[in-house]
Amino acid sequence: MNSLNAMLQDPWRLLDAVVDGPLHPGGRDATEQLLDRAGVGESTRFLDVGCGAGDALNAARERGANAVGLDRDPTGDRVVRGDMVALPFADDSFDAVLGECVLCLSSSLADTLADIERVLKPGGRLAFSDVTVEGDAPVIPAPFDEVLCLDGPREQDYIRDRVEGAGFEVEEIRTHHQDVLEMRDRIRESVDIERYASLVGSDNELQAGMQELEAAVESGRVGYISVVASVP
Repeated sequence: MNSLNAMLQDPWRLLDAVVDGPLHPGGRDATEQLLDRAGVGESTRFLDVGCGAGDALNAARERGANAVGLDRDPTGDRVVRGDMVALPFADDSFDAVLGECVLCLSSSLADTLADIERVLKPGGRLAFSDVTVEGDAPVIPAPFDEVLCLDGPREQDYIRDRVEGAGFEVEEIRTHHQDVLEMRDRIRESVDIERYASLVGSDNELQAGMQELEAAVESGRVGYISVVASVP
């Protein structure tokens, strides 16, 4: 019962319990692809912002990278406690910075991107993935809207403008509709939304919001992109 109560208070913990592997669409394969596109390999100075359980850190270290993580609740080797709007690293510290489905959680995307640009050396790359929403976002009650990155501006053009405004040159943007559909199906199979909604006391609102979200994912109005950008 204690573990259930903890999950009810922490939707991230619920997702961690039901999703096998990294908590983002595409899983480990998507991480490996982003590392490839960012040129992460032997001796790369690498930072994973919002590293969580450390899946991407492990993948980077297997490639021989000199990998450091940043997280608000750090665990594991060479993971630093910190806030992504004020990175506790010197200028030009890294060759590559990764952020998988975490930049949407920043209190200021512009400040986060500017500080990432600061800690990257000239020619360094930022590789990140995130949720996009075109038009009005599905109405999901808090804190689930934050967990699902539906609580702020999420248009693809908005994200690109912020990246370029921070001084980056965007090299490539890819969309990952199929990965979102597959993650939706995994969560649908593992979580009894009706029971969960009744336990948190938001039966109608949460269930209606999740139905709207499923329709938006199916249509592509809610999507997922990966971006690689470089410091000139």
